[in-house]
Amino acid sequence: MKRLIVLLASVISVSAFAALNAGDVAPDFKAPASLDGKVFEFSLKESLEKGPVVVYFYPSAFTGGCSLQAHTFAVNHEKFAAAGASIIGVSLDSIERLNEFSADPEYCAGKIAVASDADGKIARSYNLKVENAKAGAKDSRGVEIGHGFAERTTFIVTPNGKIAATVGGVSPVENVTQSLEIVQQLAKKN
Repeated sequence: MKRLIVLLASVISVSAFAALNAGDVAPDFKAPASLDGKVFEFSLKESLEKGPVVVYFYPSAFTGGCSLQAHTFAVNHEKFAAAGASIIGVSLDSIERLNEFSADPEYCAGKIAVASDADGKIARSYNLKVENAKAGAKDSRGVEIGHGFAERTTFIVTPNGKIAATVGGVSPVENVTQSLEIVQQLAKKN
């Protein structure tokens, strides 16, 4: 009986944080993305040919924590590049919202690409929780958001398509800080 209780407890604790972990294969994806207000098709597979990719999921453009996280990634963009890594933000925002977000100097500042996962399919493939749209929710500009939200979690994916680390459950700034430390450690190993 005790073994059954321990087994059930371990299954429950695993499902409480079900995001993919280090060693898991990162699901490949293609998605419409924007960099500095210009649309392109992002391909994880193609990006991995150039080095590690930081895939960060965030709830919504133009909201407090997400804006701070995007800005922090943009400010540290050169440090990630120096470690050989590229960055892609992924949210359920429409590509139109992301065009504005990616070009705005207060957010992505034309340095960070952001991809549209409008139906949440990509987030779910990484085992992330996706919440439905909240009626009447507005962004920091007073514009209705009108889309669902993926949980804030970052995956550092190595060129072999495996996840080196998963960063979640921390503040937006700490998320960027931890991701940068991991990428820099990977660069030292190579």
